[in-house]
Amino acid sequence: MDGDETTDPAPPGGRAAASARRAAAPRTDAPRSRRDRPAKPALSRSGIVAAAIRVMAAEGLDKVTMRRLAKELDTGPASLYVYVAGTTELHAAILDELLGEVEVPEPADVPLEEDGAGWEPRLIGLLNSYTLLLFRYPGLARSALVARPSGPHYLDLVERMLALLAEGGVAADRAAWGVDLLLQHATATAAEQTDREASPVAEEEWQAVRHAVHGVDPARHPHIRAASSRLLSGTPEARFTWSFRALLHGIRHTPVPPDGPSQD
Repeated sequence: MDGDETTDPAPPGGRAAASARRAAAPRTDAPRSRRDRPAKPALSRSGIVAAAIRVMAAEGLDKVTMRRLAKELDTGPASLYVYVAGTTELHAAILDELLGEVEVPEPADVPLEEDGAGWEPRLIGLLNSYTLLLFRYPGLARSALVARPSGPHYLDLVERMLALLAEGGVAADRAAWGVDLLLQHATATAAEQTDREASPVAEEEWQAVRHAVHGVDPARHPHIRAASSRLLSGTPEARFTWSFRALLHGIRHTPVPPDGPSQD
């Protein structure tokens, strides 16, 4: 070796002792054992639905996908399909869970009708509660138009509606079909309103409708011109209540065709 080459002096105790000291020193980057991590809650259908409602409330219904939900629950998407068949069923389960919040006004909280019965304002109050529920979750109303909830809260809602219709003396066959009609109208109303509120051009569209109605040619559209001040009148609440009263009047007095509903 050349004379100017030097070597580092060995640590005290030799290389074997240095290796022993390194092995004994505590490691700060040691991997964490799985046993030390908090255990994940076991998956369940109710837990999945609860997580889906949280995601919907924070991000909107469009973000409630199986992949997004799996991330929320720290699991794989395939694990969710054991409990929920897909997004459509998941949306129906969300709707059913939220239907538990629908309230029926107590008899003391509503005015009596001319015949002394309070069943009609109570039923309208129930439908109003249902519609306001859909208002709170934009997107859910559109999903509700095609979703087919069949859970306990949906059955409770239908039971309450049938009970109130029976209290009002509505024939059983008309009440059976009427429930579907009333819920369809409430759902469509909520879907229309939430879509309108979400539109950035909603006000411009409304002004365009007003201009068109009030500016019609009376020779071509005489009936529109005569009713122009009334076609767009009234508060949303007043029109909402009137629409249900009109539907209920029709349900009470319109016979069901002979071939339905089924008695099965």
